[in-house]
Amino acid sequence: MDIVIRRAVEADLEAVGAVTHEAFVGDGHSPADGPYAAQLVDARPRFEQAELLVAVDPAGGLLLGCVTFAVGGTAFADIARPHEGEIRMLAVGGAARGRGVGEALVRACIARSRELGLEGMAFSTRPSMTSAHRLYERLGFRRTPERDWEVRPGVPLLVYTMAF
Repeated sequence: MDIVIRRAVEADLEAVGAVTHEAFVGDGHSPADGPYAAQLVDARPRFEQAELLVAVDPAGGLLLGCVTFAVGGTAFADIARPHEGEIRMLAVGGAARGRGVGEALVRACIARSRELGLEGMAFSTRPSMTSAHRLYERLGFRRTPERDWEVRPGVPLLVYTMAF
């Protein structure tokens, strides 16, 4: 499958919100009535305050997936330090899974970190996101349990890092 990774444009925001909500809420990683669900649907803040990347099918322009890239110390970075890049809200639509979309998006974030001269990457993931964990590990990320944290009590997040 051919995939084009590019910066999101305004016209992508509704589809980005739908794909992100599907991946997090639809797959059971986040509750539909929780505070995070509204953030998943509203792609505008990450479009305006971070780098929102999308994966599209070049044939028809269908949005296949998306990821938010942030530099540590900026609005959308949760765990990355100023010399690290961070992946947020990586999502692939159900119909596009297993086709390399997630990997292409993660590789784009690695490339962006390197372009910016950062020293590595750090990001959080839910313990239940085991498919994503396998992808991260295959691409060279390592679990960094000393940086694990809770977004709120009872909601643990695992941290993965990569040094360049």
